[in-house]
Amino acid sequence: MKKIILLGLLCLTCSFGAHAEKADATKPAELLYDFAVVDDVTQVSTYTGNVVFTRGTLIVKAGKAIVTKDPAGNQFLTLLAAPGSMATFRQKRDGGDLWVEGEAQRIEYDDKTDIAQFIWKARIRQFEGKRLTNEVEGGFISYNSRTEIFSVNAKTTAEPVQGTGRGRIFMPPKAPVESGK
Repeated sequence: MKKIILLGLLCLTCSFGAHAEKADATKPAELLYDFAVVDDVTQVSTYTGNVVFTRGTLIVKAGKAIVTKDPAGNQFLTLLAAPGSMATFRQKRDGGDLWVEGEAQRIEYDDKTDIAQFIWKARIRQFEGKRLTNEVEGGFISYNSRTEIFSVNAKTTAEPVQGTGRGRIFMPPKAPVESGK
């Protein structure tokens, strides 16, 4: 059983490699959960109950995590929110005290493309230290971590649809420039 749990942990560890701050890739990972089922034949691992994955600055929380591995070794992670809550992540970005936080009812991450998709009540926030620098909301948000480009749709699909609601972006004012006293 330990071998199976370790295999599942290794699968999840690889899933967020490109998403993490460069230094995160060399950090140990930890996966906490209440129950796990790992199927070596189908290459699908399911973790349920207060799932918390950490590695370096990356923290991912969900009610359930499903990790699927394809024959080429690429991994696809699906995080599902527990009833009444949201699946969440928080991670430091390279380049200083820069952070990104995201939440949705469902988060899907493909390690082959480094694209995360936030589905249903999706929100991504960017911070410089504790100062909010950007906030995006919609039914569907796609985030490419290689290019740091967001694509937002008010509807819960990637395809733009007219008249399906409105998205929102919040851009706070610039931080005041300190005077040289």
